[in-house]
Amino acid sequence: MERFGTLSFGHYGPLGGGRQLTAADSMLQAIDLAQGMDELGVNGAYFRVHHFARQQSSPMPLLAAIAARTQRIEVGTGVIDMRYENPLYLAEEAASVDLLSGGRLALGVSRGSPETVVRGYEAFGYTGSADPRGADLARDHFELFLRAVEGEGLAERDSSSPFGGGTGLQRIEPHSPGLRSRVWWGAGNRDSAEWAGRRGVNLMSSTLLTEADGTPFDLLQAQQIDAFRAAWREAGHVGEPRVSVSRSIFPITTAEDQMYFGGRQDGDQIGVIDGMRSTFGKTYAAEPDVLVEQLKEDAAIASADTLMLTIPSQLGVEFNLRVIESFAKLVAPSLGWKPSTEGPVDAHSLDETGSAL
Repeated sequence: MERFGTLSFGHYGPLGGGRQLTAADSMLQAIDLAQGMDELGVNGAYFRVHHFARQQSSPMPLLAAIAARTQRIEVGTGVIDMRYENPLYLAEEAASVDLLSGGRLALGVSRGSPETVVRGYEAFGYTGSADPRGADLARDHFELFLRAVEGEGLAERDSSSPFGGGTGLQRIEPHSPGLRSRVWWGAGNRDSAEWAGRRGVNLMSSTLLTEADGTPFDLLQAQQIDAFRAAWREAGHVGEPRVSVSRSIFPITTAEDQMYFGGRQDGDQIGVIDGMRSTFGKTYAAEPDVLVEQLKEDAAIASADTLMLTIPSQLGVEFNLRVIESFAKLVAPSLGWKPSTEGPVDAHSLDETGSAL
């Protein structure tokens, strides 16, 4: 495990007992938490993106704010739902955040997850999908987005324009030369992961997999990662792409931890999502030395370079920072991790075409 960070679902709303977490509270707390994580040497702060829900729906301003208040930490999404996106506007926004952050953006995109509304992307003006889940729309938007990020000219210059003129095709601006290497695709099955490998983008393996044959979740996920890397190599890409997995992991070090998470440790779960039988990963909750041994046996964590910890963001900055610090100091070093404050992690560096250098 070279890196670890947090994956926040960014929920806000009623907390019970008359307490309320507002949208502003959620975003401001995310900034404060990321600052604390940066000081600890944690490698990344990533956010789920959902529309028509009390969660982060417009992540770019938040990522820019975090980047402005931190020095080292990677800022990213896990994932942006491409069904809802104007590909060229997203490319402009992403390039801006990447430049402002000094190349610290990790942009995870995908088809997205099940929604609280029916075909909500159509309310955003994106219609015409032949797929009931809009997967074709997401792939089409992604392809145009990737062309824009790569700097391809997409609009004919106006030779009579007083603002530069010229001939040929103009790319979108701003352009961030390294952003192509920091694009990730979120995959919930093997086929999607193999497609990402062929396209030459990094892999964010989902918190669930749409397979349920009795194989443990970590082994299914490790097989997915192997298939992704094989597709990457077969497509002629050189070097190694980055791969992340997400887990719910809670070191129990206090009575408060025990109250919240004691007894939460469970096995893999089987359920139905989007009409497909799926496998959901287990929750890890134990004393640090027990966690170390359990996580060493997780095949997908061993295979990935980046681990994302899903955090209960509603519990506030102080609580979450303490949980993250416990993991950083008592668990992660035994898995091979070193804090970013000790120097940069050896990067899986890709050029603008997506091939590793």
